[in-house]
Formats: sequence, structure tokens, C-alpha cells
Amino acid sequence: MMPLGQRDIKSILTMDTINWGIIGCGDVTELKSGPAFNKVPGSKLIAVMRRDAAKAADYALRHHVPKWYADAAGLIHDPEVHAIYIATPPSTHEEFAIAAFNAGKPVYLEKPMTLNAAEAQRITEAANEKKLKLVVAHYRREQPRFKKMRALLAAKAIGDIRTVRIEYFKKLLSAEELKDTKTAWRVTPSLSGGGLFNDLAPHQLDLMHYFFGDVEKANGVAVNQSGLYQADDMVAGNILFKSGVTFSGTWCFNAPEGEEKDLCEIIGSTGKISFSVFTTNSFTVTINGEAQIFVFDELQHVQQPMIQSVVNYFAGNGYNPCSGEEGTLVMQLIDEFTKR
Repeated sequence: MMPLGQRDIKSILTMDTINWGIIGCGDVTELKSGPAFNKVPGSKLIAVMRRDAAKAADYALRHHVPKWYADAAGLIHDPEVHAIYIATPPSTHEEFAIAAFNAGKPVYLEKPMTLNAAEAQRITEAANEKKLKLVVAHYRREQPRFKKMRALLAAKAIGDIRTVRIEYFKKLLSAEELKDTKTAWRVTPSLSGGGLFNDLAPHQLDLMHYFFGDVEKANGVAVNQSGLYQADDMVAGNILFKSGVTFSGTWCFNAPEGEEKDLCEIIGSTGKISFSVFTTNSFTVTINGEAQIFVFDELQHVQQPMIQSVVNYFAGNGYNPCSGEEGTLVMQLIDEFTKR
């Protein structure tokens, strides 16, 4: 039998079921994403990898996954694995994505896409050169709440869009939280690319691109005010979209107790849309002082709608829900906001 990397990828992805392998079966895969690979039609999770063999075996046992690996190469070159989901910290995304492409396999890549825009560009170029499919896990695009919001914007429900503002404030991390490896890597720039801004803002910034299109220019400032860890804990940024819409955002990760905030407001010529990105399943449309609240069901697996779209796309039955080029744009915005 010919090695998988040498076979025609089209013949692989016209199979009735796409077999998935996960590289990095940590927290995000426990509920947000991992179980969904076995819940959408045409998809099956058959292998997982984690460098800690005991944790890989435990994950496989608990989630009824038939195979586990302690090295990425073993999973990537498993002939029964058709597609790769990379859910490691961003510091290894480029290495594992390019290894998957070299093996002839498409990639679903967690956010943040990479440590920086240059790495994101190299991954995208590698996928294009190999003529392989790449999707970035900006999964809120496929959730019903944000699809409805986008439809209302397109229908000019609040008129012509003038400006958008985001305020995202979180209190300082505690000493206990910083001792937890699940949190500590997120504020270690060598692993995450930056701090909590790099971890959370990709969802928000991608939604801005999803709603308002291409960017004309962007700028920002970032500073480490509290000195609690190495990464910046305060970021502010501005965007001018080619459509003429303006954006301003403030991300404060050293706010006092009781001042936490997760607010985005889209201001139009006849009204506004107000919502949180992370904390509620609703949004409010206000026109002429009259407010209408749209409420959506809680998703058991928040990535399931996106994973369904990825499976459809990989199988040749749908669109790319978030391309490498779009993921690279988000990394460019992050770089622009945080550069010195």
C-alpha cells in the first residue's frame, strides 16, 4: 500500500467518514471540541496524542478513542488518520501543521493560530503549496448567535454601521491561578505569543473581520502594568475597515474586583447591537429606544457547529468557514496592537 502522504487527498476525503486525529488533548478538547468529532455526520475521532503518555491513554479511555500516541509523528503518519486537529499551545502550531501537510493531510488549527503573523503566513503558504485544506478554529463564526447577528447587520437592521467598541476587563490572576499549568502557559509569551489578550482577543477580532470585512489600517498600544507575569496585561487597539467602519477596543487584565466587563457595541445610523462575546448566549438590538433581546440555546460543545462545517469542507461539500488567510489577518491585528 502506498504511504498516506503520497495518496491523492481527494480520494481520502470522499470517504463516507473522515477519521480524525487530535494533537494535544488538553482542556479545550475535553468538552468544547473533542466529543463533537464523534457527534457530527461523516466524522470519527480515532486517535489522540499527548506528550504525557499516561494522560494520552487516560483521555483515550475516557472518551472511547481507539488509539493514543505520545508523539505527534506517530499520529500524523497513522494511515487510518485522514485529518489532523491541532490543539497544542501556539508555539508548536507551525511545526505540527507543516508536518501534517507534508504527510498529505488537511488541518483544523486551534486559535491563537500561531505566535505571530509571520508563522501564520508560513502555515498558510505551506497549505496552498501542497493544495491541502486548512481551517482556523475561530468557531464563533458558525454559532447561531453570531450568524444571526451577521444577517441582521447585512440586512441593515440598525442602518449603516458607524463604529464598534469592545471593552473587556478581567481581574488580576491570583497566585494560585498562576501556579496552575492550564493558566500559566497562557501568560508565557514563548508558548502563547503574549498574554491573555493573545488567548482571548482572536475570537473578538475575528468576529469583527467576519462582520465588517477587510482592514484598511490598524494600530495599538500594549503595556505590562501590574508586572505580575511576563506578558502585557493592558492592550488598546483601533481599526479602520475598508468599508469605513471604525473600531476601538480595550482589554484590561488587571481590573479591580467587581469591575469585570465583556461588552461589544455595534453602533449604526438607526440603532445598535449590544452583546458579550464570552459570557452570555444573547444579544440586544436597540432601535429608537426600543430593545429586542435575541436568546439562543446553550451549546454543549461550542465548537460543534464549526466542526460540522470543517467536515463538510474537507469532504468537498461546503465552504471554508475560516481560511488560513483570515486567520493570518487576525494575527496581523494582534501583532499591530502589541508591537513595541
